[in-house]
Formats: sequence, structure tokens, C-alpha cells
Amino acid sequence: MSGREDKKDNDLFFVCSLIEYIARKTKNTKADVVSAIGKNKLMQILKLADVYHSENIAKLSEELVRDYNIKPGHFDNLSNCLYSVPTHWDIGKVYKRLLLEIEKETGADIIDLLANVFSSPIAQKIDDFNSSMYYESPEYIYESYKQGKPCEE
Repeated sequence: MSGREDKKDNDLFFVCSLIEYIARKTKNTKADVVSAIGKNKLMQILKLADVYHSENIAKLSEELVRDYNIKPGHFDNLSNCLYSVPTHWDIGKVYKRLLLEIEKETGADIIDLLANVFSSPIAQKIDDFNSSMYYESPEYIYESYKQGKPCEE
């Protein structure tokens, strides 16, 4: 059974990283990317993530941007970053952990959770690379998500 969970974890990690990659390339929020691609296609990508994972992420993201007409946005959390910018893989891992914890606690559909988490106040904090939120512990991020704001120290 754990092999199945590992595949699920890897697939979700890939989808979160892909969304982050597209958001950076198009200067959109992840919520905007998720909305543009839609839940049905995201479910399909999640189901085929092990296949997509072997493809070039730049090529796949270009296809999705073109196929779902994702227009350039104005969200830029990279150019004003005062510190080392985490990779799209780093941020994908943060979101994967958060989503899996919420799914474990609630049993909610993972694609619905993905849409909710990426449009949450905590996503805004994670996406502020000048804050410490993206490298906080998974437990802290989860508790902050539940509270709708960063937890008090």
C-alpha cells in the first residue's frame, strides 16, 4: 500500500510544481492558473503525472499555456525577492505536504483542495518569498492554513 501512497505523493508533487512553474512563466497567481486549466484537466494531469513527469516541464507548460489560453498576468513575486528564490520544485513540495495533510484530515477531493489552497491567504504568504512562510515546518503551515493566517508564535 505504501508504494501507492508514494506514487500519489509524487504525482501531486509534480502537479503542484507544474502549476508553480506555469504561474512564474506567465506572471499569474497559482489560483489563476488552476482556474484557467480547470479541475477536469488538472485531474487528468494528476492521473497521468508519472507520464508527464518524464517530459520536459517547459514544453508541457508551454502546451498548457497555449491550450488553455493563459494570458500573461502581473503577479511577480520573483523580481523583488531579497533572498535566494526557491525553485518551482521547492514550492511544489511545500504545497504537496500541505495538501496531503488537509486531505488526510478532511477526506476532501484533492483537486478541490488544490483550488482552495492556492486561493487561500496562506498561499499569499507562501508566495511572498521575502517572508519565512515557505520554509516553515509543514505542521506550522498546516495550522496557519486552518487558522487562515500565520499562527502566532
